[in-house]
Amino acid sequence: MQIGEKIKTLRLKNELTQEELANRCELSKGFISQLERDMTSPSIASLVDILECLGTDLNEFFSESIEEKIVFTQADFFETEDKDLGYLLSWIVPNAQKNMMEPILLEIEPGGSFVEDAPHQGEEFGFVIQGAVTVVVGGKKYRAKKGETFYYKTQFEHTIKNPGKLPAKILMVAAPPNF
Repeated sequence: MQIGEKIKTLRLKNELTQEELANRCELSKGFISQLERDMTSPSIASLVDILECLGTDLNEFFSESIEEKIVFTQADFFETEDKDLGYLLSWIVPNAQKNMMEPILLEIEPGGSFVEDAPHQGEEFGFVIQGAVTVVVGGKKYRAKKGETFYYKTQFEHTIKNPGKLPAKILMVAAPPNF
């Protein structure tokens, strides 16, 4: 761990100069400069004082939190295809099962359908990007075409079909993750 780099990042985040931080901690500007360049190490007492002046503590400072990825590209997607049913399912946010919602991209060939899902806890949302689909929930059929959305609770059997002559593409989100 680069202690100096982390201290500098916190100092800049707090909009402090090296001199201002040094004055608040009763240390010299030269010491802060050397510390930020990892040319010296602080005592525990000095480090506690510096961190307190920067609005944090030892525990938070040394926690190794992993920065969460925010933007995903097609290279991050995971796909599965069922040629018999005629669909391609793309998980567009990797490891979304650990999140509160799970977005997918569902492409259904003409005459194809997605797997019929048994009742479970949750909700599902869909936005039809291309084509038209029939959403079947509890035996009732609902038609949704390009530019339209659908939303249902998943306590009944449900599936999505493409009875049309063109491929359908749907952005779907499940909460909690279920795909």
